[in-house]
Amino acid sequence: MKRLIECVPNFSEGRDLAKVSSIVEAMRSVPGVYVLDQEMDADHNRCVITLAGDPDAVGEASLLGAGRAMELIDMNVHTGAHPRVGATDVVPFIPIEGVTIEACVALARRVGYELWKRYRIPVFFYEAAAMRPDRVNLENIRRGQFEGLRDEMKRNLDRQPDVGEPKVHPTAGVTVVGARKFLIAYNVNLNTPDVGIANKIAKAIRFSSGGLRYVKSMGVELKARNLAQVSINLTDFEQTPMHRVYEMVKREAERYGAAPVGSEIVGLIPKKAIEMAANYFLQLENFSPAQVFENKLEAVLRRWKRRTESWRTWRGRFWKRWRNLRPRREGAAYRHWRRDSRERWDKWSRGYRARRSRKSRMWINSASSLMPCERRRTN
Repeated sequence: MKRLIECVPNFSEGRDLAKVSSIVEAMRSVPGVYVLDQEMDADHNRCVITLAGDPDAVGEASLLGAGRAMELIDMNVHTGAHPRVGATDVVPFIPIEGVTIEACVALARRVGYELWKRYRIPVFFYEAAAMRPDRVNLENIRRGQFEGLRDEMKRNLDRQPDVGEPKVHPTAGVTVVGARKFLIAYNVNLNTPDVGIANKIAKAIRFSSGGLRYVKSMGVELKARNLAQVSINLTDFEQTPMHRVYEMVKREAERYGAAPVGSEIVGLIPKKAIEMAANYFLQLENFSPAQVFENKLEAVLRRWKRRTESWRTWRGRFWKRWRNLRPRREGAAYRHWRRDSRERWDKWSRGYRARRSRKSRMWINSASSLMPCERRRTN
């Protein structure tokens, strides 16, 4: 069975394309790893890379990316709107096909210990890989960001890492590694630069403050665009879909005289999430995902693939049984049949060669008899 996982490492660099490209190339160099997407944001000063492939290969790629980020990013001079604690800020592993969440937890733990062994970067585990209940939520680990964590790790036992010494790496900080289900990073931009309004909306919609289930959110200032943004993470888009979150942000913004002017998706998103939003806003009657052309085509191709694989499996089993019957085929009856067949073939071959020989002699004789006539006509 094919084993496939996704990894979405977040690096604290969103302004220097050369550095981001160097990190991506380091990860792409691992055979069996596919770089699906690359997002940069200058206001957040952060990039999000989406990888997919075999679990072991993806794990090695994430380690190489973290090593390159350690060489290129100095957290002591880093600034940005998004909370961060390290050059390689967070590395989540997500099961896609043929892999369980437990296997992703094991991979996350292995990668975490290897990060410390190779680069001496302290590691915290979060979500399903968390080793303590208070570290399931990423925001608890990020509290105080790099600067606050750097000071607290020296004197607060509760802020010490799961792997490594109780002090941050001099330039790379710490890294948070975990395993989780598919997450949608969804941001809504407001027509106001007042980040206070964005924070109030974020507080109203996030689950930890009594808002929507499976929603994490915060307010962010986008200085380059003179806008405030509600930055949202949806941890289960099927239970709390995107359109419901957008409608609540819109309604809350109206209370403060603001309104959404656009929204964005960071990284990749499942097609089902878009279908659910389209069905809601277009008010489609009796809509089914099977009506989407790509879905229908994929289903047909999947059925054809199963039929092809079934034929190949049957053919493989047939020849396997044929090989297993070899001892029986080597019996006296089989040897007699082979000898008889060989004799018949030799007899037919001798007759065929004789017939060919006779025809050749007849052609030569007929050609010779024509030659004098031809000479007489040319004379």
